[in-house]
Amino acid sequence: MTTATLDRPAVRADVRATLGSVVTGIGVVAPNGLGAEAWWAATLRGESGIRPVTRFDASRYPVRIAGEVPDFRDDEHLPSRLLTQTDRVTRLSLAAAQEALDDCGTGPAALPEYGAGVVTASSAGGFEFGQRELQALWSKGGQHVSAYQSFAWFYAVNTGQISIRHGLRGSSGVVVAEQAGGLDAVAHARRQIRKGARLMVTGGVDSALCPWGWAAHLAAGDLSPVPDPARAYLPFDAAARGHVVGEGGALFVLESEAAARERDARVYGAFTGYAATFDGAGAPRLGDAARLALEDAGVRPDEIDVVFADAAGARAADRAEAEVLAALFGPRGVPVTAPKSMTGRLLAGGASLDVAAALLSLRDQVIPPTTGTAAPAADCPVDLVTAPRETSVRHALVLARGRGGFNSAAVLSAV
Repeated sequence: MTTATLDRPAVRADVRATLGSVVTGIGVVAPNGLGAEAWWAATLRGESGIRPVTRFDASRYPVRIAGEVPDFRDDEHLPSRLLTQTDRVTRLSLAAAQEALDDCGTGPAALPEYGAGVVTASSAGGFEFGQRELQALWSKGGQHVSAYQSFAWFYAVNTGQISIRHGLRGSSGVVVAEQAGGLDAVAHARRQIRKGARLMVTGGVDSALCPWGWAAHLAAGDLSPVPDPARAYLPFDAAARGHVVGEGGALFVLESEAAARERDARVYGAFTGYAATFDGAGAPRLGDAARLALEDAGVRPDEIDVVFADAAGARAADRAEAEVLAALFGPRGVPVTAPKSMTGRLLAGGASLDVAAALLSLRDQVIPPTTGTAAPAADCPVDLVTAPRETSVRHALVLARGRGGFNSAAVLSAV
């Protein structure tokens, strides 16, 4: 769905001065769509990618549904030499990076040798690869363990493989902050742009849908036990009982606004504000992250047109987030949405996918819906968007919380 009748909103001159880093390419691998445009169309239609697990036999587990990326044929995206040395998560990451670079209309060949780098976020690394090699170790012996195990399991492997495949030899890195990492990575890339990098590939993709990964998800204790995919993950709902886990995420091409304008690039939006905080003992600080991100962007609360919520799907966590939003914007004071209700929580990939949704909301002037939740609980006073809402979108706030006390917030703005 697009909104041809709505003009692109203007952004104040003082906000434009802070733009700095803009997004010129988007790549998406998600449970409800492979590729940015396919995923976005499915999201606006309210199509869920949460379904029974097929990547392993989950029949003996208490939770048997997840957000799996469907129809991803490894050999259609990667050469055979990479298939033997990569985990599922790296293959998904390489596909998203390829789409983002193709989408941006340029590449490292047009840049100075060290002018482009990579910063990604990961929570689990190559869990499935690691499980397979551990099984080989204990059942057959060490001589049957792949030499690629030395790096294929590592949470930094996505950054490394993207860098190698595309010749991105500039400053690179990886961050680990669970769900919050998807915003932290883009902020680290923005820092490199400010230091002089011409182009950065950034964002987050995660996948740990295998028995070893599933054991970790279950041990965390936050998965919804509801077997119905349509009712298992209900952000801000009175019946919320936890979340559904998924795989996938989004990667972006980030450039300085000056460089993008110089080559007349198509710009989705600007990464104008960011902040990260860490919870203290009994002192959650998501609200501080949101306020600091707005301050960094030079945007007032009344200028935010939509919030992409962290949306934990657990009663206490949802209530806490709703209280943060009410304190910042007033009760039901800003449209709030959680399109992750159609994919599940994707660990580091989740917040990055929300960034992609925010950017496409800026482009098309429409807020994507939250599915499953018909109306928020009485103790969650949020204006929850449950059907696509065509409206003026100038600034979007994305919130993310990571297990262990990580909080991150980002502001995306129209240009």
